Amino acid sequence: MTTYNWDLIERLLHEVQNGAGQSFAPRSVAEVYAAEKAAAGEPIENLDHLKTLACDYEQLLLLRGYIQPRGDDEGSTGNNFSLTPRGSSLLSLIDSSIPGNDHPREVLDDQEDALDERTFDEVASKAQIA
Repeated sequence: MTTYNWDLIERLLHEVQNGAGQSFAPRSVAEVYAAEKAAAGEPIENLDHLKTLACDYEQLLLLRGYIQPRGDDEGSTGNNFSLTPRGSSLLSLIDSSIPGNDHPREVLDDQEDALDERTFDEVASKAQIA
């Protein structure tokens, strides 16, 4: 069973969502994530591991259709992305600013591979997940 760091994925997706005119830097996102967790007194994983994981997630999200290269008309820098409808759906399910986001994350965690395209599309289409 594949497990994901939903907090890190959420941060990456927010960075993509707000990244017009900026190059996407997953390693920097991981650094900020780790610093904020440390400042809150929460344990953090090895920073190098988090940076590698963020880069791995970038590739996974791109290959599986959650993000796509940003078009010139959307503020492309040649090295940034935009959310696809699937990516927007994922962000809306795992967004920590939305009350009750724990249940969708739990449902996703129960899947063999929650970010597999077919699995995610099926799970996300169920009204009871949200």
